[in-house]
Amino acid sequence: MSTSQGPLRNVAVILAGGTGQRMGLAIPKQLVKVAGKPIMEHTLQVFQSSPQIDEIIIAMAPGFAAEVAAIVARSGCTKVSRVIEGGATRTETTIRAINAVAATGGAEVNVLFHDAVRPFVDHHIIEDCVRALERYEAVDVVIPSVDTIINVDDYRGTVIKGVPRRDLLRRGQTPQCFRLSTIRDAYRLAMADPDFTAGKVSATDNCSVVLRYLPDVPIFVVPGSEQNMKITNPVDVFLADKLFQLSSHHPPPPGTLEDYTAQLTGRTIVIFGGSFGIGAKIAELTRSFGARVFTFSRSTTGTHVENPVDVETALAKAYVETGRIDYVVNTAGVLHIGRLDDTDAAVIEESLRINYFAPVIIARAALPYLRQTGGQLLLYTSSSYTRGRAGYSLYSSAKAATVNLTQALADEWTEDGVRVNCINPERTATPMRSRAFGEEPAGTLLSSCDVALTSIDVLISDLTGHTVDIRRQDPLSRDALTPQVSALAPQVSRDALTPQGVS
Repeated sequence: MSTSQGPLRNVAVILAGGTGQRMGLAIPKQLVKVAGKPIMEHTLQVFQSSPQIDEIIIAMAPGFAAEVAAIVARSGCTKVSRVIEGGATRTETTIRAINAVAATGGAEVNVLFHDAVRPFVDHHIIEDCVRALERYEAVDVVIPSVDTIINVDDYRGTVIKGVPRRDLLRRGQTPQCFRLSTIRDAYRLAMADPDFTAGKVSATDNCSVVLRYLPDVPIFVVPGSEQNMKITNPVDVFLADKLFQLSSHHPPPPGTLEDYTAQLTGRTIVIFGGSFGIGAKIAELTRSFGARVFTFSRSTTGTHVENPVDVETALAKAYVETGRIDYVVNTAGVLHIGRLDDTDAAVIEESLRINYFAPVIIARAALPYLRQTGGQLLLYTSSSYTRGRAGYSLYSSAKAATVNLTQALADEWTEDGVRVNCINPERTATPMRSRAFGEEPAGTLLSSCDVALTSIDVLISDLTGHTVDIRRQDPLSRDALTPQVSALAPQVSRDALTPQGVS
């Protein structure tokens, strides 16, 4: 919906009034740590980073304002305008939040109510909700019911009385979204109903209030996600921790030539493993976009990424020549195929040193430089990180460790203003893969150019702590951009695609 002044503002209300009683906790469940952060912090960061959200208001359980203030400050959630005290019930908390939104100016706005303990909501869901609010006054997020739902007797709940059609049933999630005037009217009517205030009318969520008291207002539904779970019981904390550990993210939207040039001109990029494959393509493209690029590898500069002195020397060289380091990228890796019990001890040591010790060494050495520029460290994993693969146990386990390293460093370095992300490309045509698997059918592998461009998109984004998937079937097509990029940056030479040495 638009007004004469333009599109309506979108205000997210994070409902964090729960006390954690069902978990038997001494603190509200939204403050329980999952993947190194309070659950609510994960949720806030999604709305903070959403381009559709203009403002965030938090309705928090009484007595925890200081904890919320610390979370907001630490996570850089600048869109948070107010933290209000929640009520004794969800209804009371919602009414307080509605009044807080109305108090910011009284103009019509869109309000998105979201449970603080649903940290896996994503930007696609938020965008779909905001788009739906252009036509509808009320919007819910739902997913199909995969289980059969049954009606039971009122008295004991032990006898089936009916089985509704599952194809017509949906499971409600959040956000639940409304025009401010709509949700205010619904609760005004509800509070005037003695049955509602006496608790005789079930109102488990905001949509049920609108449905009952404003029956002529259609409530549009948009698809949610199975991952958009509500953390309610102790087992949910365990599941959420695992989901964060293994979760990956869609790439940020592809940039334009203007984006790349504006963001990279004058920036310094250090690439370890930059002689071949993905690293070489990142170097080639970023140079074309105006960056000052330094590449280091064993085969071209004699740089051993598993050697702290070599890494420190490389970074110092880039810094002395340019006075800054904005991005550090590590694409170096080695893949040995074979059973662990048949693997030579020297090969085991090389695999561990290059695939895991090297990212650790590079991270330690890069931090002082990246802290100065508010820069980013970019690492690389493999789809094998989610489950160890027979034949390359060392490689897959090291890649799992790299993902955990990314998540941990992103948390540790938040106060330093340094971002850390990890790229998880599908099978890619690189010299390392060719050495391990030989020639593979054309069209079954990602190109180094596609991976390099997405890597650049991540570098110039505000993301941190993310494992970014790159898939051949990704809908974010680069077909229109590729000719422009090819004209600006020459293709990687065939020599760079010839298997030789460790990249």
